[in-house]
Amino acid sequence: MKVRQQGGFSLLEVIAAIMLLSIAFAALMKVTGASISLSQNAAEHSRAAMYARSLLDSAFVGEPVTPGSSSGRFDPHYRWQLDVTPWNGAGAAAPGAALRLYQLDLNVLWGPPAHPRSAHFRTLRLAGPPAASGTQASP
Repeated sequence: MKVRQQGGFSLLEVIAAIMLLSIAFAALMKVTGASISLSQNAAEHSRAAMYARSLLDSAFVGEPVTPGSSSGRFDPHYRWQLDVTPWNGAGAAAPGAALRLYQLDLNVLWGPPAHPRSAHFRTLRLAGPPAASGTQASP
């Protein structure tokens, strides 16, 4: 009587295959986690850019540009700091010039106050010179 051998995998082969699958799965999960983190980071920066564009587009519309600093919040998570300075990149402005360039530096911050994340935006704004205090421009 001839004994027929059964074909199949040994226990050692099955364990080795499961270990290989678990290593591959762990690597895939790590890549997926990094991808989710990068997507969230990009979404946060996009939101900061949207808020910055909105603020810079509406800054000093209908009111004179005033050098100085101001700050505020867009929502509970995003806050901003705006610094306005006369821009002297082309040299000193001529005395009595009708128009001047002002540099607007905007920092948008979010995240925990101990380790905030930030994005910096800068633009130039053309405006009349700041009005002297106590005087009004003649029509």
